[in-house]
Amino acid sequence: MTDALLAVTVLWGFVFIYAVMATMDFGAGFWSMIYINKPKTKATNIANRYLSPTWEVTNTFIVALVVAVYSLFPKAAYTLGTVLLVPGSMILLLLAIRSAFLVFSNIAQEYRKPLTIVSGISGILIPGLLISVLPITHGNYVDISDGKQTLDLFGLFTSPNEYAFFAFAFSSTLFLSSLLLADYSKVSEEMEAYYVYRRDAIILGPISVLMAFLIMLTLKTEAKWIYDKMLDDLPLLLTSVAFFLLGGLSLFLPSFKNQRIKGMPRIAVIAITIQYLLASYVYGKAHLPYIVYPEVTIQEAFTDPNSFRAVFITYIVGFAILFPGFIYFWSLFMHDKKYLRQKESKQQT
Repeated sequence: MTDALLAVTVLWGFVFIYAVMATMDFGAGFWSMIYINKPKTKATNIANRYLSPTWEVTNTFIVALVVAVYSLFPKAAYTLGTVLLVPGSMILLLLAIRSAFLVFSNIAQEYRKPLTIVSGISGILIPGLLISVLPITHGNYVDISDGKQTLDLFGLFTSPNEYAFFAFAFSSTLFLSSLLLADYSKVSEEMEAYYVYRRDAIILGPISVLMAFLIMLTLKTEAKWIYDKMLDDLPLLLTSVAFFLLGGLSLFLPSFKNQRIKGMPRIAVIAITIQYLLASYVYGKAHLPYIVYPEVTIQEAFTDPNSFRAVFITYIVGFAILFPGFIYFWSLFMHDKKYLRQKESKQQT
């Protein structure tokens, strides 16, 4: 494996980790908004309890992603920074709005509902804008003339492929978050909330798969180069579908601990995460060697090899320090009995 390929693997790893964690985070904010007027199910309380300790952790990965782009592929940073100026600015604005309103919704109780609505809506728009980066890198909407690079916004936002990606981001965000919240509800022994989120996951799973097929259909007409290369790894794509079926089936099987409870959401979360990992690997591999097709390749944009080695060692040391902390945080989050089974009065704060 070349240094450039190793670097882009690290970068894609950051993308995948942030994509999964962020969709669960943004989706939880949306569900908190949806069920805010249905207190009996406690679905909003579960979503808020999940959001409280995780949203700040999730945002650390987008910082790592941006730093990785600039440190590993500095020559691509100019192109990406130029063409992503408008969508990137929109993402940052929505992130700021969402974060601020999310914090204030837990402080200003008299304005809790409108603040939750604003944070929920702004949060669900962010994944769609983030995934819009992918159609841009396919090259159809980047105009290069006289050494200047501009983004064809009209072409982008009239593209069926762009809306297929946007719809996939929306459905996947809600699907993954409903799965995780179902698992979290079950661990918290909030069974009404569990069955609400289990129902949502059962509905949204097939919709997400349909959106994935729609992406492939629109890729065939708008970016055939990547569509053809993805089909070269058809066995992996079919394997990802098999993991989706496994995840869906696990929502109907009786629980190991209590046969009267339908569903094993923990298995569903793991299976669906593996499914997304396989599909994202196929897409990422098909995208190589381009960062922005056809002008910017990983070799052309790669940093100095000596600089890469220094940065790569820094990442290894950093993750050796941080990763055990994240594991410990997650174990506390999912197994702390006092936090999982808070009294109703504490859930509302």
